[in-house]
Amino acid sequence: MSFQEISTKELMMNPFDKISNEWMLISAQKEGKMNTMTASWGMVGHLWGKDVVQVFIRPQRYTKEFVDNSDTFTISFFNGDYKKELGYLGSKSGRNEDKVASVNFHPTIVGEAATFEEASLAIVCKKVYIDEIKEEKFLDQEKIDKWYPQKDYHTCYIGEIVNVYTNK
Repeated sequence: MSFQEISTKELMMNPFDKISNEWMLISAQKEGKMNTMTASWGMVGHLWGKDVVQVFIRPQRYTKEFVDNSDTFTISFFNGDYKKELGYLGSKSGRNEDKVASVNFHPTIVGEAATFEEASLAIVCKKVYIDEIKEEKFLDQEKIDKWYPQKDYHTCYIGEIVNVYTNK
């Protein structure tokens, strides 16, 4: 397989299905190393005159350190054959093991960002906005009770899409 760059206008996907049902990997580099995590929350859209993605990372996730220390991150999507691997990557920490090697994924660089040879789609994003989800901003207490019983509110990252790559 080889990555080919396409424009966001050529991107043909249902983000609701891709993100919530098929999941994605959020990846970034720090000091020559790469880390990744599985996510099923996020958005793709248009903001401030740019095509953007929005991802959410809890404070205890190791990948957060990598995203915080990099100007770019990727969101990568896979075909349905990799659900088991994505589940593993979402449940293990890169602090404790080489979880990427454990699932036999192969890191690679597209543009200036990290993804995996096994990905069918990689979107490279430049960070443009960061904020913390705040308890006092919720209008529905049930959301806090259900999603934040430990009060470990996500950090929200908005990334401008700088490159999109398909892998054929």
